[in-house]
Amino acid sequence: MKTKRICYACDLKEDPKLIQEYIHHHQNVWLEIKESIRVAGVVDMEIYQVFNRLFMIMEVGEDFSPDLKAHIDSENPIVQKWEQLMWKFQQSLPQAKEGEKWVEMKHIFKL
Repeated sequence: MKTKRICYACDLKEDPKLIQEYIHHHQNVWLEIKESIRVAGVVDMEIYQVFNRLFMIMEVGEDFSPDLKAHIDSENPIVQKWEQLMWKFQQSLPQAKEGEKWVEMKHIFKL
């Protein structure tokens, strides 16, 4: 299967306790969340953290649609519960659109 990479950025609230709690949740992600990610066509996903900034790297199939994933997620009550919990820790980037958590990053270099 041929894949493509999509990268996103998001900020956490500037609170060391909340950041540690967020990390704990991501070291113990609910099985239903992992399954919903895979069902949406995500082959692999990693999240990196530095200070309060997060970077998500997703490997997806060529036919992956972020809009379709968002639609599927919006109709899944467990995903919605997870997303509500994550908003306790996350905040939008200053330049993000209203209600936008993860902002897609522009690829600018490859060795």
